Amino acid sequence: MRQTINQMKTIGVLCFLLFGSSNAFAQPGNTIDLTNEALRTIEPAYRQAESPKILDTVFPNPTATFPLLVMSYAPELEIKPIPPATVKTVEKLPQLYNGYARIGIGSVLMPLAEVYYNNTRTRKFNYGFHGQHISSFGRIKDYAPANFDRSNFRAFGGMNEKRYDWMAEMNYNNRGLHFYGFRNENADADSISQRFNTFNLKGQFSSHKHDSLGVNWRAGFEYRHFNDKKPSIDSLADWRGRENYFSIFGGASFKWGNEIFGANADLKYNGYKYGIEDSLLTLVDSGIVHNNTIFSLRPYITTYSKNKRLKANIGVDITVSAAEKTRIYVYPNAEVKYSLFDDILIPYAALRGGMTQQSFKAITDINEFALSNQQLRNEHKAIEALVGLKGTLSKRIGFNVSASFGNVKDKALFITDTLHSAGNRFAVIYDTINVATVEGALYYQLLEKTKIDLIGRYYSYNAISNTYAWNLPQLQFILRGSYNLYDKFIFTLDMNMEGGRRALVYAKEEDVTEENNQFAKKLGFIADANLGVEYRYNKRISAFVNVNNLAAQRYKRWYNYPVQGLQVMGGVTFRF
Repeated sequence: MRQTINQMKTIGVLCFLLFGSSNAFAQPGNTIDLTNEALRTIEPAYRQAESPKILDTVFPNPTATFPLLVMSYAPELEIKPIPPATVKTVEKLPQLYNGYARIGIGSVLMPLAEVYYNNTRTRKFNYGFHGQHISSFGRIKDYAPANFDRSNFRAFGGMNEKRYDWMAEMNYNNRGLHFYGFRNENADADSISQRFNTFNLKGQFSSHKHDSLGVNWRAGFEYRHFNDKKPSIDSLADWRGRENYFSIFGGASFKWGNEIFGANADLKYNGYKYGIEDSLLTLVDSGIVHNNTIFSLRPYITTYSKNKRLKANIGVDITVSAAEKTRIYVYPNAEVKYSLFDDILIPYAALRGGMTQQSFKAITDINEFALSNQQLRNEHKAIEALVGLKGTLSKRIGFNVSASFGNVKDKALFITDTLHSAGNRFAVIYDTINVATVEGALYYQLLEKTKIDLIGRYYSYNAISNTYAWNLPQLQFILRGSYNLYDKFIFTLDMNMEGGRRALVYAKEEDVTEENNQFAKKLGFIADANLGVEYRYNKRISAFVNVNNLAAQRYKRWYNYPVQGLQVMGGVTFRF
């Protein structure tokens, strides 16, 4: 209580001093002294009962914790307007023309004529005619006459229905040439002339059932007659090459779930004759009769899985060959491929084999300077293994790379003949060859404006009985391109390059090497480039200029057979 009274006294004194000081400043010279008695108490001191102790200087680090922050962002959506689809309406479709014709002339007296005629728009019928002729009256310096002519006529027709279709075709080909592979500009052209005639007729019928259990099938036939030039002496009319080929073929397939079950079959007969059987024209020229029949049955199963990204085709090829002897062969026929990244990359692999029927026509299609009296053997590909990768690098660029290895028995090789001719014709020999191939291809296309194809191949041959695979290339490059400038000028480029070819010769000469008692001559590098330019005056009329063998290189495709140098051909085309 006393303490409270004392505090009140103290407060009163302070207030008095405050007001008094203000009066003092207001009235200088007056001094007031105050005396006050008060009771002052001092709190007692206490002694700490704890003893001193040492504290550790290492303090634990505090662990910081942060609560999870809920962050919310409002997305910004930008919707681009889609232009409405437009439908172009026309009163009538663009006009189609029934016919197309082309005529031209070359710098080495090479006339060209071509005509094509077919029906216009129809959903049901298809028919037409195509005829073409080209010839050359030019000469190759220092060599025998090298004239040639080629004529081809083709007529076709067919019908397309919803559940079936059929087609038929007739073809006639006439080809004339000269065996100019020796140096003599004054040689008699008639004595070295040759002519091949081919008549071909074929037809096919196919069904198109769309239900899941429907069986689709096809059947067809083909007939071909082929012969070379008839001797000028009537009594020797039989002493020329001629053959008749006939085949029937067909197949059937049906789908069950994700699998397709099917089989293909064909029966081929080829009858080749030269001269009279068991007769001699000369001591080195005897008659040949060769009847060759092949029957093949190829059952298979095609399956899809992984949402159709994986496709596999598994089958076998059972072939019966009836020539000199009757034999049965079984070949694998398997292929698998897988699509990655929506067909951007497609790896694939295959294991296959088969038999190819040999014929006189097939030989002359490869080398038209071959002899007429040939021994024919079917090419027997025992096995071939293939792996590859194809795909697209962009929407305009695609590629394909592959490697394969195969074993081929009775592979036809061409060698210079000195027994039946003066070295200006070729005989066929057969050998077993292991062939390894590496191939790469690159494709580029920009709409319909620019197209470029580049293909490169490397071959490695290992022949059993010969030092080299005669006349076959070891390295090959193919370049094809076209460019459309404003749909007025069309430029085309075609280039073929080959290297590593060798020919079998019988004497030591320049660029000839001897190995295993055989003389091999290098045939040089082929660089054949052709350039074409077309100017379209309007939709019906255009003009063209083609320049062949731009490098003017008289390379030898076959031993002793150089080709023409630079050639220029011009002409016009028109529709009707």
